[in-house]
Amino acid sequence: MLTRQRKELLLNLLKQDGQIVAKALSEQLGLSEDTIRRDLRELAREGLLQRVHGGALPLPPSPAMGNFSQRQQIAGEAKPAIGQAAAAMVEPGQVVFIDGGTTAVQLARALPAELRATVVTHSPSVALELVEHAHIEVILIGGRLFKHSIVAMGPAALEAIAQIRTDIYFMGVCSLDPQAGITTGDYDEAGVKRAISQAARRTVVLASPEKLHTASPYQIAPLSSVGAIVVHAGVDEALLAPYRAMGIEVVVAGGNHLKA
Repeated sequence: MLTRQRKELLLNLLKQDGQIVAKALSEQLGLSEDTIRRDLRELAREGLLQRVHGGALPLPPSPAMGNFSQRQQIAGEAKPAIGQAAAAMVEPGQVVFIDGGTTAVQLARALPAELRATVVTHSPSVALELVEHAHIEVILIGGRLFKHSIVAMGPAALEAIAQIRTDIYFMGVCSLDPQAGITTGDYDEAGVKRAISQAARRTVVLASPEKLHTASPYQIAPLSSVGAIVVHAGVDEALLAPYRAMGIEVVVAGGNHLKA
């Protein structure tokens, strides 16, 4: 069995059983216990499981995996501050893509009244925030409604996204981790976010505190594709250090101050 096949099997068994006991599994599969342990260590480094003595457990789920109304109650002070900091990054005349999600809605609300720009979004919630904005042209991407994030997805959305090149993509994520990268809880949503990022000159991740140092099942992109991360001032600097070490700009927002 190839390494990739073993790892896929391990992740499926972990999802099915809720735990992996290396000794018992090695006997069941006819593989050495050392091989199983090595695969588990590598999967843990990739942010896909939690390594424990004798085996592995699933990662604690990101709080951002909850539904839209539940997520509105999380990090209530941080999200408006992150939205304001992100809005300050938009320059007149730019074409920007604003993702779906609760923090993205705060970004749309924070865009200055005098700003002249074009906002592309597949989020009806974001589009509605900009209805009364006199100087912003809104391009709304359509498709099948993904109710968890209240965004359009599917072939129609991907086709429209492929026709637009944006200056900045403000990405909302479920999870962000130095090893696992940018991840989310839905396979198709990961593909849509990846397509939007690939069509943007720069990707800026909106990372409210509950999303840092967590991993979800499906990778959107490695951190090498990220130009900047916007976080709240209350985040421990130790959590931010790995991103800075990778050369990613970290914008810290909160209160009356903003720093990179």
